[in-house]
Amino acid sequence: MQRKVPGKLELQRREKLAKLQQLGVDPYGGRYDGIESAQSVRDRYVDNQEGQRACAAGRIVLLRDIGKLVFITLRDWTGTIQLGISKQILAAQWDVIKLLDLGDLICAEGTLGRTKTGELTIWVDKFTVMAKSLLPPPEKFHGLENVDLRYRQRYVDLWANPEVTVRFRQRSRTLDTIRRFLQDRGFVEVETPMMQAIAGGAAARPFITHHNALNLDLYLRIAPELFLKRLLVGGMERVFEINRNFRNEGLSTRHNPEFTMMELYQAYGDYHAMMEITESLITTLVGQQSTDASLPFGDLQIHYARPWRKARYADLVKEYAGCSIDDLAVVRAKARSMGIQEAGMDDAVVINEVFEGTVEHHLVDPTFVMDYPAALCPLTRRSKTDPRYAERFELFIGRMEVANAYTELNDPQVQEDNFLQQLRGQAETMATMDEDFVTALKYGMPPAGGLGIGIDRLIMLLTNATSIRDVILFPLLKPAPAETPEEPVAE
Repeated sequence: MQRKVPGKLELQRREKLAKLQQLGVDPYGGRYDGIESAQSVRDRYVDNQEGQRACAAGRIVLLRDIGKLVFITLRDWTGTIQLGISKQILAAQWDVIKLLDLGDLICAEGTLGRTKTGELTIWVDKFTVMAKSLLPPPEKFHGLENVDLRYRQRYVDLWANPEVTVRFRQRSRTLDTIRRFLQDRGFVEVETPMMQAIAGGAAARPFITHHNALNLDLYLRIAPELFLKRLLVGGMERVFEINRNFRNEGLSTRHNPEFTMMELYQAYGDYHAMMEITESLITTLVGQQSTDASLPFGDLQIHYARPWRKARYADLVKEYAGCSIDDLAVVRAKARSMGIQEAGMDDAVVINEVFEGTVEHHLVDPTFVMDYPAALCPLTRRSKTDPRYAERFELFIGRMEVANAYTELNDPQVQEDNFLQQLRGQAETMATMDEDFVTALKYGMPPAGGLGIGIDRLIMLLTNATSIRDVILFPLLKPAPAETPEEPVAE
């Protein structure tokens, strides 16, 4: 593979790199103790109090050279702080300072004070180069605007667009809150296999890999469900896992083949208990950033105030599609009118295609869609009053599914029968029966409620990000074109 030829701007920076080395400067720094974040410096500064000092490190995002005085705006992951560098104070390092560029990483110490314009500034008396940037940043640090390039070069996106870093730090805090919320309710966090001999627990096409030593084909998990239920059999009564799942399917603004789920199981619960947990958890998260239980999402304003709407699946199809799910001829006619190729599809699949095409875009505020057709739910307990329906809900917010929950099926014979009667037309869905899981159920699994929440979609709602790629640090992308146009740069 040929090495990429450096461009003109990179060559200019390489020349400065060589000059730094000639001056005896290590252009790639090293450990530096006592560094404080920009936000911390701002928070603790007291006006008109002499002798305050600070030590900050970060990337140069603005550089104003006015002869014997250089002003630098330094950015770290908490914000920015201004540096003031005077030739009178740092004459011995002046040649080094003149070799700095936008994007360079530096560390500086000095006395805190305000300029005539009131800007808090570190007046530098000690200065160190930490990393020379050989590639220039986006023009004037207004941000990396090429959307495709932002995802491919997240390492630039994060420091060129500070709001991106804010979003991913919020994602981390959200996960912390979820863990504390569940632990406070007695749940224990566990880990289950990501490579599985049988792809089960969800209706999805798996990724296949191969274990050489065992000469065994394995599947990247599409869901942790069947392993978490094994833990219920073993006596772990409240378990959850924040896990990575892999589904060999398409890409869109709401789908990434590798995604994060939170899945939990509670012995002696049911899908109503899962509704309470879901509603309490998400309103807790919303309450951390909204005083009126309302958040924007694209062009929508979503209202999270409790109680949330609960609606039966069949009633919603009747309301928005204008047909009863019991009248299959009418449902299939509706499907054909929507352009759905329903011939050869199982009845339940056709009904669900109509549901997705007519109902989902109406579900803006949080809505629990309850009591799905039993044929769609092979792992779910049937309703005692009408076995045509399963005790399952999906939560929709902002016109997309965010959570899925069941009253879990724990009858081993019914489970085995369901495995043997999988939905027609969906060959990828648990095509191999999990004999060991049936064996586990024969030992006895307590009645339970199970819940899965799509973390990526939840973060989308909480951060007003309308594309899933904006909440995944490194989303899967199509291969880059042979020549990607360079972003305009400022030098």
